[in-house]
Amino acid sequence: MSFSCSIQRVQGDVSNLADLDRLYDTIKQQKDQIDILFANAGVAELSPLGQITEAHFDKTFDVNVKGTLFTVQKALPLMPDGASIVVNASVASFKGLPAFGVYAATKAALQSFARSWSVDLKDRKIRVNVISPGMVITPIWDGLGKDQQIDEMKSQFAGITPLGRPGTPDEIAKAVVFLASNDSSYVTGTELSVDGGWAQI
Repeated sequence: MSFSCSIQRVQGDVSNLADLDRLYDTIKQQKDQIDILFANAGVAELSPLGQITEAHFDKTFDVNVKGTLFTVQKALPLMPDGASIVVNASVASFKGLPAFGVYAATKAALQSFARSWSVDLKDRKIRVNVISPGMVITPIWDGLGKDQQIDEMKSQFAGITPLGRPGTPDEIAKAVVFLASNDSSYVTGTELSVDGGWAQI
C-alpha cells in the first residue's frame, strides 16, 4: 500500500506503525500540517464461514481496522482545529454478502469508530464522517477470485443496484471531497452511502 502527499510519495503499510511514523515525519518536514485526512487503505478477500483462517482474519483486521485507527490517531498532532477526517467504509457492512463476513465486520468497526471520534474531537471542531461505497470497480477486485467469478459478481451487483451499474472511483472521490470540504461544515458523525441506491431500497 502507499500513502501520498503533494510533495513526495511515501511507500508503506498502514498496519505497520513504523511506516505510519515515517509517513507523518515526512509530512511534518515538508507540509507541517494535515487539513484533510481520507483514511482509505483496505483489503478484501472472499472467505465464507467455515473456511475463515486466522491469517485471513488477522490480515483483514490489521489493515482495515488497526491501520485506519492508527492512521487517524497518528495524524492528530498534525491536524489543526477545524480539520476534516473522512473514513472509507462500505455498504457491505449492512448488506449481508456471502463470504464477505470478515471484511464487512471491519467496515462496521470503522463506522463505529467514526461516531466515537466525532465526539472525541468535537472540542477541536474536527469533523469525522464516513463514506460507504457500493460496488465500485477498482484494483481491489483483482484479488477476489477468478475472472469468471468476478464477472459474475459484477453482473449480479449491477442487476440489484437501482441505477443498474457499478460506480466509478471519480464518483466516490466527489462525495469524499464534499464531506471533507466546508460545503459540509455542519455534517459530522454521519455516513454517506454512495451506492447507486443498492443498500437503500
